[in-house]
Amino acid sequence: MTQPSNNQASHFWRLSAEALSAQLGCSLHGLSAAAADERLDRFGPNTDAPPRIEGAARAILRRLLEPLSLILLVAGIISMLTGDEIGGLIIVLILALSIGLDTIQEGHAVRAAEILRRSVALKAEVSRDGAFVDIDVERVVPGDLLRVRAGDIIPADALILESTAFTAGEAALTGEPYPVQKRAGPCAGPDDTSNALFRGAVAQTGEAIALVVRTGRDTVFGAAASALAEAQAPSPFERDLREFGLVIARATLALVLVVLTIRVVFGRPVLDSLLFAVALAVGLTPELLPMITTVTLSRGALRMARRKVIVKRLAAIHDLGAMTVLCTDKTGTLTSAEITLARSLDAAGKDDARAARLGAIAASLGGDRGALDAALVAGRPEACQGWTLAGRQAFDFSRRLGSVLATGPEGARLIVKGAPETVLELCAMDQHAREAATARVHALATEGLRTVAIASRAWSGALREVETDDETDLVFEGLCAFADPPKPTAAAAIARLAAGGVRLKILSGDDPVVVKRLAALVGLNAERVLSGADIAELSDEALAVQVRSADAFGRLAPDQKSRIVKALQAGGEVVGFLGDGINDAPALKVADVGLSVDGATGVAQAAADMILLASDLEVVADGVEEGRRTFANILKYVRMGASSNFGNMLSMAAASIALPFLPMLPTQILLNNLLYDLSELGIPFDRVSAQATAQPQVWSMSRLVRFAAIMGPLSSVFDFLTFGALLYLFKASPDEFRTAWFVESMATQILVIFVIRTYGRPWHNWPDPVLAASSLIALFAAIALPFTPLGTWFGFVAPPPIMMAGIALLVVVYLACAELLKPFAIRTGPTG
Repeated sequence: MTQPSNNQASHFWRLSAEALSAQLGCSLHGLSAAAADERLDRFGPNTDAPPRIEGAARAILRRLLEPLSLILLVAGIISMLTGDEIGGLIIVLILALSIGLDTIQEGHAVRAAEILRRSVALKAEVSRDGAFVDIDVERVVPGDLLRVRAGDIIPADALILESTAFTAGEAALTGEPYPVQKRAGPCAGPDDTSNALFRGAVAQTGEAIALVVRTGRDTVFGAAASALAEAQAPSPFERDLREFGLVIARATLALVLVVLTIRVVFGRPVLDSLLFAVALAVGLTPELLPMITTVTLSRGALRMARRKVIVKRLAAIHDLGAMTVLCTDKTGTLTSAEITLARSLDAAGKDDARAARLGAIAASLGGDRGALDAALVAGRPEACQGWTLAGRQAFDFSRRLGSVLATGPEGARLIVKGAPETVLELCAMDQHAREAATARVHALATEGLRTVAIASRAWSGALREVETDDETDLVFEGLCAFADPPKPTAAAAIARLAAGGVRLKILSGDDPVVVKRLAALVGLNAERVLSGADIAELSDEALAVQVRSADAFGRLAPDQKSRIVKALQAGGEVVGFLGDGINDAPALKVADVGLSVDGATGVAQAAADMILLASDLEVVADGVEEGRRTFANILKYVRMGASSNFGNMLSMAAASIALPFLPMLPTQILLNNLLYDLSELGIPFDRVSAQATAQPQVWSMSRLVRFAAIMGPLSSVFDFLTFGALLYLFKASPDEFRTAWFVESMATQILVIFVIRTYGRPWHNWPDPVLAASSLIALFAAIALPFTPLGTWFGFVAPPPIMMAGIALLVVVYLACAELLKPFAIRTGPTG
C-alpha cells in the first residue's frame, strides 16, 4: 500500500466509501489497535514536515559568504597585515555591525512548525477495537473511523460516512466566508467536496463520522505546512545585491592585478606597489554599503511600523517597492469578511423590509444563530421586539430550512426560512411565480449575493411545537440577500496601486461568479475569470500566457495559487501575495514578498515577510511607497560609488603608472575612503522626491553600468585636468600634488551626492539636514586637515591659496557638468 497522497486518493471525494476502503485496505467500521499501530509505523505520525530553522551561526555565515562581505573581510584583513590596523579594524567592525543588525532583525521570524502544531486539535476521537476513544492527533492514521462534533478542529482529510446537521467553517482553507454544509453520499461534480472533511477546518454545527484518507503532510493543510519547510529562494533584492557584489569583486581584482603588474614591470618598489594596490582595492569597495543598506532598511521598517506594517524580513522592503503585481485573496482583504444583509425583497422582487423583519424574528427566536442568522439580526435588530417564541422546528440541513412559531403584534405566526428552492416548494403559488422567484435568486447570485427565502402563514389553533406537516400552504414573503461586501477603501486603494505601476489580481477559493462580481465592484478587469478547473488543464507555459490578461481567479486550490504566482514571476514580474488563510501559505512562500494580516492564521503569518496590522489595501499602498523610498536612498550610495569613487580609483591607478611618484599614499587613500564613507552616513535619513515612489523601483545592473559609464569617466576627466594643472600650471611638488588632489577628490566625491540624489534640479529638492550635515562636516575636515599638525602625519602640506582656488574652480565646473549629464545617466527613471 502507498501513502494515500498518490493519485488513488488525490480526489478521494469522487470515490464511493466502499471503493475507498478497498484502496486503503480497511473496513468501514474502524481499525484494531494493532492495525492502527502498524499503519502508524508505515505512514508516519499525523504531523507536518519540520521547518528549516536557521541558527544564528548559520545565518551569520550565510551573510558573511556574500561576495561583497568577502571582499570587505579580505580587504580589512590585508589592511591590518600591511600596517593599517585602524583602517582594517574599521572595515571589519562595519561589516560585523551590518551583519549583526541584519541577523537580529530577521531572527524574529516565526517558527512555522510550532505555530502549525498549536493550531490543530491535540485530541481526536476514532474507533479502535469497536469503540470510539480519544487519542493524540499525531496517532490518527489512514483508515481510521473518525468522529467530529461541533467545535472540533478536523484532524485529517476524510470522507464522510454519516452526518447530522453538520457544517464546517473552511474560510482558512478556501477563503469561503460562509459555513459549508457537509453530508454523506456521492459528490455532485468533480469540484464538489461537500462529502469530504479537510484538516484544519472547524466543525460548526452537528456531528459527522468519516473515514480518514490522508494524514500529516499529505493533507491540504500539511501541503501548506510543507511549503514552509522548504528553503526560500533569494529575494530579488538579495539576488541583485549578490550580482552587484560579484561585479565589484571582478572590477577590484582586475584593477589591482593590472596596477600591481605594471608597476612591478616598470621597476617600481614591490612593497609600495602592493600597499598601493591594497589601498586601491579598499577604495573601490563600497564598504559602507552593507551598513547603509541595513540601516536604511531598518529605518524603513520603523517607518512602516508607524504605517501599521510589521517587517519580518528586511530585504522585503525593497521587494515591496519593486513589486509590479499584487495577488490577493478576497476575504478579509478586499472584502470585510463580515456577512451583511444587503437587500430585502418582497414576492414581486421589490425592495421591502418585511422579509428581513420576519427573517430576523425567526433568526432571533430560532436559536440556530449561524452567520446568516447573525446578519439578519444585525440588519433588523428591532424586529423581534414584542415577539415571543411559542414553538419551533430546528434547522434541518437535509431539508435546508427551519421554522419558528411566534406570537406578537400580528398574532400567532409560523415563519419559515431556508434555501429558496426548498421554501418555494412549500408556498401556495403558481408555477410562473415560482419560476420568476427562482430567476430572481439566480440574478442575485450573479451580483455575488447569497439568498434566503422567507415564507409565513397565520397560525390557528393551540400553540405547540412545530412539525414538518405544519410547513404547508405558506405565503411567500420574499428574499433576503446577503453579501460579503468590498471594503469602502478597496477601489481607491486599487486605483492608487495601479497609478503606481502595480496591477492587482484576485486569487480566491470562492465561486468564480462571486469573484467576477467583486472584481467589477473594485474596478478590475472582470470580463474573464479563470477557475481552478481551467488552470488544471493548462501547462505552466500556457498559464504564463493566460495570467497576463486575467485579473480574477476563482475556486483555486492552494497549489494553484502558487502556480499562478510562479507563472507571473516567469514573465518577469515581481510578485507580492496578500493572504490570511492556510490555503494561502504556499503562495505566500513562493511570492517575492508575502503579506499577511494581524489575525490571520498562524500558518499564513509564518509564511509571510510582512504582517499588516490593518487588513486594508491602503496600508499596502503606503508600504509600497515606503519600500521605494528606502530603495531610492540605497541607490544613492551605490551611484555615489559609480560616479566618483570608482572614477577616482581609476584615475589613481592610471596616475600611479604614468607618474614617477605615487599620486596618493596608501594611508591617504584609506583616509580618503574613510572620510567619504562618513560623509554618506546621512543617506538613510534623506528625503525622497515623489518621482522616486511613482513607479516600481528595480535594481538594474544595466542602468548602474550605464550610470558608471557616463559619470565615472566624467570624474576621471576632471582628475586628469587636476593632474595637468598641478604638474604644468602650478609646478606642484609630490607632497603638494597629493594634498591638492586629495582635497579635489574629496570635494568632488562628497558634493556630487547633492547632484545625483535627485532626478530634478538640486535646488528644487533640498537634502535632509542630517545628510547635509554629515557631508559638509566630512568635507570641512578634508579641507582643513592639510593645514593642521595631523596633516603632516598623513604626508600632507599646506597648498598655496592660488592652488586651492584653482581646485575650487575645477570642482564647481565638475558639479555643473555632472548636473548636465545626469539626465542621460539616469534617463530611464527617477532616482529620488
